[in-house]
Amino acid sequence: MRLRPLALLATLLATGVALEACTNLLVTKGASKDGSTMITYSADSHTLYGELYFKQGGRHQPGAFRDIVEWDTGKPLGRIPEAPVTYTRVGNMNEHQLVIAETTFGGRKELHGPSGIVDYGSLIYIGLERAKTAREAIQVMTGLVETYGYASEGESFSIADPNEVWILEMIGKGKGQTGALWVAHKLPDGTISAHANQARIRQFPQNDPTTALFSKDLIPFAREKGWFKGEDKKFSFVDAYAPLSFGALRGCEARVWSIFNRAAKSQKISMDFVKAEKGAKPMPLYVTPDQKLGVRDAMELMRDHYEGTDFDMTKDIGAGPYKLPYRWRPMGFKIDGQDYVHERAISTQQTGFSFVTQSRSWLPDPIGGVIWFGVDDTYTTVYVPISCGVQAAPKAFAEGTGNFSEFNWDSAFWTFNFVTNYTYTRWSDMIVDVQKVQREYEGRYLAEQPEVDRTALELYKKDPAQARDYLTQYAAKQTAQLHARWRKLGEFLIWKYLDGNVRNEKGEVTHPKAPEDWLRCIVKEHGDVIKVKKVEGLAPDED
Repeated sequence: MRLRPLALLATLLATGVALEACTNLLVTKGASKDGSTMITYSADSHTLYGELYFKQGGRHQPGAFRDIVEWDTGKPLGRIPEAPVTYTRVGNMNEHQLVIAETTFGGRKELHGPSGIVDYGSLIYIGLERAKTAREAIQVMTGLVETYGYASEGESFSIADPNEVWILEMIGKGKGQTGALWVAHKLPDGTISAHANQARIRQFPQNDPTTALFSKDLIPFAREKGWFKGEDKKFSFVDAYAPLSFGALRGCEARVWSIFNRAAKSQKISMDFVKAEKGAKPMPLYVTPDQKLGVRDAMELMRDHYEGTDFDMTKDIGAGPYKLPYRWRPMGFKIDGQDYVHERAISTQQTGFSFVTQSRSWLPDPIGGVIWFGVDDTYTTVYVPISCGVQAAPKAFAEGTGNFSEFNWDSAFWTFNFVTNYTYTRWSDMIVDVQKVQREYEGRYLAEQPEVDRTALELYKKDPAQARDYLTQYAAKQTAQLHARWRKLGEFLIWKYLDGNVRNEKGEVTHPKAPEDWLRCIVKEHGDVIKVKKVEGLAPDED
């Protein structure tokens, strides 16, 4: 999602500008436990309604057109000729197990507002409709902006098929300019990468198209603008087109550091870079994880508030008595002329939807591609497995079931938000109850998945349509059961924690006192007023 450009995070946010930002993790075949490629994505926006997009592919007559509608705003941008054949897409995965996700980095202000009609969201979904592989997707996406022009700010795309994982970074050429400047880098097998609203590709192979691709004017354009003067081999996309600011380090690159720190702890990647310490070395584009990652590991890497680090959001007084690791917006503020920021973690309250994908080369496409989909905060959501071979989105996730304008119990987005927002009021206690149900359902889904694969494969060998029907029904059933259970969880939380009480195992109302460290804060701030005093020497009533 879009992150408006910032020179200094605190200054910008203190003015009330909204922050919409996302996080991606990319996992190559050799870095995963089962040999799948994986992409994670949290679509974070305070005004994004979380739903699972579904569009059926098909054949189109010559002369047919496709409307381009800006993803962020719904604004019509133009029309382009439709492809003769388009592929079905489920969320951000298509029927060939191709996945495309994104984060917006903004980049140089001079390059904003280019002349074009294809925005970053349209690039994703048209790419999914027209490509079978990651390389094809790069060709489609870069070809679209070359022909019709780019209509967004700087963008990082995660692109994966069952065999390859790529990062594509793109930015326009400024007002009135068509085309785009871009570079794509394939991750070495056995590595993982991540990006979070800051461009990450620095130097890249310039004579090896199997590993890196880039626009022909990428380096000459930077030279012409005076943003690069060295030898071509030393060219850095980041330094030329998305120079780092404090906000980019602390609010964006810090999320990448968190993923690398937990997945590759043995490498001891320093925090100095994301702390903006002078002379700190940038983080690598990719790392080799200490252990190969499974789906569960990818889910957990997307659940983070910097716990156990210097940025731990449960530690300062802003967390309140129940250690809430969230800070309401704006993130930045000024006290006595000094700018300050709250941390921006991977798990955040404004997530519309998130997912973990698996693309598995050893299975037929309708079975091999799975998007583990959830709505709202990554820390409290439940990821439901939905195969790319389904013929419709489950009702609670489907477009049209609800919207951002009004609460609706039929909508998974609103039901999960109901539970999560109540959980925020007494986090350290309630999150235990939420995670108990979350672990139960995700654990069951993970345990059942091998049997789901076997059943679907047996059906596929007889008739692929039967396999698709089975996978569609399975996703619908699991989503409906989860949706009903989550509403019950919300009712349970209201009952258990009514009016600041806590019911014990017997259902009896108890009144546990607030944590002592929080009571000490109250005493320090307000103790003279609330101190209990011995009553003596009062003046008599003269009446």
